Amino acid sequence: MRTAGAPPDAAAGITTRCADETRELGRRCGGLISSPLVLFLLGDLGSGKTMFVQGLAGGLGVPDDGYVTSPSFTIVNEYPGRLPLYHIDLYRLGADLNPEDLGLNELLHGDGVAAVEWAERLPAGAADERLEIRFEIQADESRALRLMAYGQAAVSLLKALDRFAGLSPADRVRF
Repeated sequence: MRTAGAPPDAAAGITTRCADETRELGRRCGGLISSPLVLFLLGDLGSGKTMFVQGLAGGLGVPDDGYVTSPSFTIVNEYPGRLPLYHIDLYRLGADLNPEDLGLNELLHGDGVAAVEWAERLPAGAADERLEIRFEIQADESRALRLMAYGQAAVSLLKALDRFAGLSPADRVRF
């Protein structure tokens, strides 16, 4: 088990200039994911988390009729794809939530891809192996994304993104 506050195994930074680029980054990630993975999506309202998940769904092969929206009121939306996508939104829940009470442990340690918006509301250790993506709105409306990989599956995804996603050095910044 990883200790709270441990540094990531790998990290990268990417800037997206518009919603379509944020969605495309999600699509590329979804296309590269080949095994269950947890993604923690952190950032202010309107920072691009749901746009990213919409792209992620496309990359995972979610049918076009399964339009991805934020599950703010339902907490979890499930979408069928190459791997099941569990879109989890904890915005309306307090910081003292227990994932087991909500049935989230099965999703965080299950057979699919769990994309968790407002993941900072989960207790430390809820998913030791994960890809954290921090979304920050820039003055010019672009988004600075910091990707931090914890565990081999997340590190492998970062390496695959670096090799196969076609990101130019201008779009990528190492931390």
